[in-house]
Formats: sequence, structure tokens, C-alpha cells
Amino acid sequence: MAQAVKFKNRTWDMAGNLFLPSNFDQTKKYAAIVCVHPGSSVKEQTAGIYAAKLAAEGFVTLSFDASFQGESGGEPRYIEDPAMRVEDIHAAVDYLTTLHYIDENRIGVLGVCAGGGYAANAAMTERRIKAVGTVAGANIGRLYREGNPIQTLEAIAQQRTAEARGAEPMITSWIPNTPEEAQAAGVKDIDVLQAVDYYRTPRGQYPTACNKLRFISMANIMTFDAFHLAEKLLTQPLQIITGSVAGAFGSAKDGQELFERAASKQKDLYVIEGASHYDLYDGPEYVAQAVDKLVPFYKENL
Repeated sequence: MAQAVKFKNRTWDMAGNLFLPSNFDQTKKYAAIVCVHPGSSVKEQTAGIYAAKLAAEGFVTLSFDASFQGESGGEPRYIEDPAMRVEDIHAAVDYLTTLHYIDENRIGVLGVCAGGGYAANAAMTERRIKAVGTVAGANIGRLYREGNPIQTLEAIAQQRTAEARGAEPMITSWIPNTPEEAQAAGVKDIDVLQAVDYYRTPRGQYPTACNKLRFISMANIMTFDAFHLAEKLLTQPLQIITGSVAGAFGSAKDGQELFERAASKQKDLYVIEGASHYDLYDGPEYVAQAVDKLVPFYKENL
């Protein structure tokens, strides 16, 4: 059962869900895992699924909404700022160290999709993180630089000028808002189609995951490389989990790149056959396989 909690990042409150093991005993010390949600997601979706399953295995887990999104504070709203997403993870670790039943030397992180990239990036400078896991982890900057990034940056520049002169902020969407919209746009890629199915239908949609993105914040995404300096600074034990079914979001190739670049002496890349990117969000068969790999990894390293 999730317990709603709040903790500080800068001057605003972060909204989190804290999961405790079923046999929780306040007098004991527990290992803890910070669970980081994908871009456009919230704590109740796939990050919460993994948090609940890991708590059932004896860990204290924390999922939370990113700054400027969901139920977390921060203005302006609907920003995706990679630097702040990484800072969110630092703030989550700060919070865990204030709980008397957490062993501060046994804190790990798990990230899904863009959250996987943010988790790896945060761990490079967050030495309180002792083990790093990613599920369908993606380098969001790499993804947004594909296509025509200069054209997008030119449009962002024009929009910033318009907003500086008093125009309303431009709020765009992460993905098509409905399956019908995706069909009308001629979308064929499995990742985009399954993103719509997960986020915009009863399968996985949640009221605070509103599919809104402030357009000008995409400039911050463009220059972000989640794996920058991984070959020097990412030294913690690392468990990477991807699916074998590749789509446009590129988590399979990002997983391979992270595996090759990370300085971790103990690292593993586990590919789940037949799983697509979004199968690893909530598909019972595939999530079970991922959890079966993650549990012994965290028990060994936390």
C-alpha cells in the first residue's frame, strides 16, 4: 500500500508515494530504491508498478512526480527539464536519508524509459546511490535530437520571442491524444502506438498524466546526453533490462550503449525476448521477468 509523502526540492514540494514491505518493522533498517518515471508519466503509472513489486520483496521504495509535473510543485508547469529531473533524484535520496528506518548506505535507483537515463545520469554524481537499474532506459536527449533538431530549435527561438512579448505559453503534447488521432496522423511505429495505448486509454492512463509539454522546454532536452561521462563516473553496479522488439524510442540501442560505456565493473545487459518497450511498463509476463532479474541484483548490492 502506498503512503503519500512530500519532500523538498529547492523551494517547492515534491509529491511521492512511499511503499513499505508488508512485514515492515520501524525498528529495523531497510534498503531503499528510488523509482523514476518516464517522460510524460507520473508516479502512479509504471514507476509505481515497479515500486510496489520491489516493496513486496522487502525494499522500501519511493516513486514521485517530476518537478513541474503531476502533483509536484514548481513553476511554470509542464516543463521537462533534464537537469531538474536529475536534481529530483538527488532530492529523493535526501528525503530517504531522513527516515530513521532507511540504511543510508543501501540506497539504489531504478528508472524506466527516460527515467532510466536520468537514473544513470544522477548516479554519476550521487554517490549515495549504490546500485543502478534501468528498464527500457532511454537517452531522451538522443531521441529528441533525431529528425531535424535545428528546425525545432528555430521554432523554439521564435516561440520564446513571442512569449517574451506577451504571448500565451505554447503547450504541446508528448504523443497523440487518442488512438484515433494517431491513426489519422498515419502513425505506424510500435513505440508511439503503444505509448498512446498505455497513456491515453484505460490501460494505463491517470488523471495527472495529462500529456502536456511546454514547447520551449524542449531546448533543454536537445542538449542533454544522459550517458555523458558514464565511462568515467558511472561506477556503481548496473543492471540494464531491455526488450528485443525495437521501436522508434530506441531503448534497446540505448541500453547497449550504456552497457558499453559505463565504467561499472559489475554490469549486466538482460534482453527480454519478445518484449516491446511498453510491454516492460505493465505487461505482467514481461514485468515479472524484469522484477525477477532486479530483485537479486538489488539484494546483492544493497
